[in-house]
Amino acid sequence: MIESILREIRIHRSFLITTHENPDGDAVGSSLALAGYLKRLGKDVTVHFCDPVPELYRFLPLADSVRQDLPDQDFDVCFVLDVGEFRRAGKLVNDCRRISMFINIDHHLTCDRFGTINYIDSAAAASGVLVYRLIKAAGHDIDYDTALALYTSIITDTGSFRYSNANPEAFAIAGELVATGINTWSIAEKLYESQPRQRLELLALALSTLSFSANGDCASITVTLDMYEKVGACAELTDGFVNYPRSIRGVEVAVFFREIQPHLFKVGFRSKGKIDVSRLAAAFGGGGHHNAAGCSLTGDLAEVRRRVFDHLETAL
Repeated sequence: MIESILREIRIHRSFLITTHENPDGDAVGSSLALAGYLKRLGKDVTVHFCDPVPELYRFLPLADSVRQDLPDQDFDVCFVLDVGEFRRAGKLVNDCRRISMFINIDHHLTCDRFGTINYIDSAAAASGVLVYRLIKAAGHDIDYDTALALYTSIITDTGSFRYSNANPEAFAIAGELVATGINTWSIAEKLYESQPRQRLELLALALSTLSFSANGDCASITVTLDMYEKVGACAELTDGFVNYPRSIRGVEVAVFFREIQPHLFKVGFRSKGKIDVSRLAAAFGGGGHHNAAGCSLTGDLAEVRRRVFDHLETAL
């Protein structure tokens, strides 16, 4: 599989790189790491995200080159990273007829096999791990900028190495990346110690919605459009909110209801390990990993909450 991808890199010139909407640290880090690597090989590279790079990750090299439009050109190869489902790459990529082939790189347990080549490994801690493997298999060293992006990918998707996906490979790769000279404290400060005031104000409103299932093993919080307006916040500031209900003793599954437009909610599930939340999300047409998954549901908040908690009570 890796050799097939490296062959396509060798023989082609123009590459498009994309990831899922509302990109997280793994999506951004893995995409920018791959982009930097291809650029060093002299390739023509465009990075397109359907949503802007969150401010949190704009310190990464090449973050300012990411575009929301697509240039009027043909692409030999489109790398689609970390999407789970092809539709999550956004309408422009989904509808583009100027792409000759797709290469799907992912570590989601539930993942569409939409690519001409599908490099999927659910045992990998992050999609950045798969990009690391490609670069090393090609016989190339990891430079400073690539290390910065890959380390961000891995540290964010493993919850700073707290989650169950923080396996020996993840630690070994992180050690090699640190050896390139990246400053781990500087990265941690940018990711975790530089929060805008609006995020904390929004979190305060979200925590006021904290609720529990009858037996206390599930907990949820909610963010509505009204809350965004009240504190002047945006959706990207909710990253990590779902971990607060998950951190409660006795809670096995946390749920985050996030209103994205009237009567439409993104629902995020997080598990402490006993429950496979990818199965919960799949019941509502979504997907993800054993410990992290999500879906979208229509209806008013009360209806959406009822549907999710009714299913949780029967599934757990």
